Amino acid sequence: HKRTGPRRPRAHAAHPRATVALQAPPAPARMRVLTLVSALLVPAASLLLPRGPARGGARSLAATTNIDPPVRVGVIGAGRIGLVHLEALSSCADAQPIIVSNPTVSKAQAAAEKFNLPYYSDSAEEVINHPEVDAVWICSPSQFHADQIKQCAAAGKHILCEKPLATDIPETISAINAANAAGVKLMTALQRRFDPNFARVQRAIAEGEVGEPIVVKLCSRDPSPPPFEYVKGGGGIFKDMAVHDLDMSRFLMGCEPLEIMATGSCMIDKEIEQLEGPEAFDTATVLIRYENGRQAVVDVCRQAPYGYDQRAEVLGTKGMCQTDNEYPNTARLYLSDFTGNADLPFDFFMSRYKEAYKRETYAFVDAIKNDKPAPCSGEDGLTALVMAEAAGISATEHRWVKFSEVAQAINCDEESCEVDFTAVKSDPPAEGWLQDAVRFVTGGSR
Repeated sequence: HKRTGPRRPRAHAAHPRATVALQAPPAPARMRVLTLVSALLVPAASLLLPRGPARGGARSLAATTNIDPPVRVGVIGAGRIGLVHLEALSSCADAQPIIVSNPTVSKAQAAAEKFNLPYYSDSAEEVINHPEVDAVWICSPSQFHADQIKQCAAAGKHILCEKPLATDIPETISAINAANAAGVKLMTALQRRFDPNFARVQRAIAEGEVGEPIVVKLCSRDPSPPPFEYVKGGGGIFKDMAVHDLDMSRFLMGCEPLEIMATGSCMIDKEIEQLEGPEAFDTATVLIRYENGRQAVVDVCRQAPYGYDQRAEVLGTKGMCQTDNEYPNTARLYLSDFTGNADLPFDFFMSRYKEAYKRETYAFVDAIKNDKPAPCSGEDGLTALVMAEAAGISATEHRWVKFSEVAQAINCDEESCEVDFTAVKSDPPAEGWLQDAVRFVTGGSR
């Protein structure tokens, strides 16, 4: 559907559904046997392809490098997260949202009108194949992510994908491989890395203000529990909620995790107790051991009546740095029976992380325009998923779980990957294994 006329009316007919034919990615010269376990010195064989040469979609990468024209973006999904990304894109001078899609086309039309986009559609394929689109923002339900990443890669389009890249580890690897083979940039949208508060804590660590980090503490509590339908089939509290905090602990530490201990319980919504595994938890605590003896502690809960509670703290050899929650204003009340903030913290992630979504957008657009690596790569998304998977195993089996166990369980050939925990050995992980593996697969990152 294309906008026509002076005041954003829509003509029913627009672009045909197959404006640009999907292009098959170049065949890899030779599959390199490696992966998340290449530095473990254990007999496991996951596959992540090396990066292919840069490829263009509607325009070649060369045409979008160091030039003034904005990166033209298509957005798949006009739900709440799609609207958040459209707002961020609309604030970016170097980006131009072109088209948005949603299965309920009226939502796509409303989003196009709100953000002044020239096109809208009920078809994700039309976004991916649109001739004016350089990059695609994937904001669809999680079960569609992997296939849409592969379609974008085949069409030569750069990709920002909301977490998770896929619903399981094998599909995540497959999606990353597709982007690597096509030579397009793939960014995992873990927006908390771009939040000014967390970024300042990371800077305090990186610049040595607090000395060598000893302990990182992260707190993540939602204002209220999600519906039963959201929890069921969502992968559990570690994958659909704590994955942000697991990634943040690694981001702040600046080194790689070795093993994890997690516990979970149902304290709020007793209805979910009937579910299996981590899906039955609405409260969890995680302890992560990192290289050099460092530790991280994460606590998550699906209900905090006082608001959206998102805090971080690092204790270092020279001092401490911590963040507070975000409030709608800085007003404080001083009364005979109360002293404190006049209002509760923000009660929704869309308001709490509004600035983070903007900075995330600016960072990836800059990477596309100036041929830089994606600031939060597909491999970062895969690592966060491995950490969440290990946390789920730990909470279910009530034991420490080495991340090497998950890596060993991933077996890939040239066609597909599978996860088999029955063949896992409990050899201790080599220090630096995850960092080396990620560095291996991101060498020459697009």
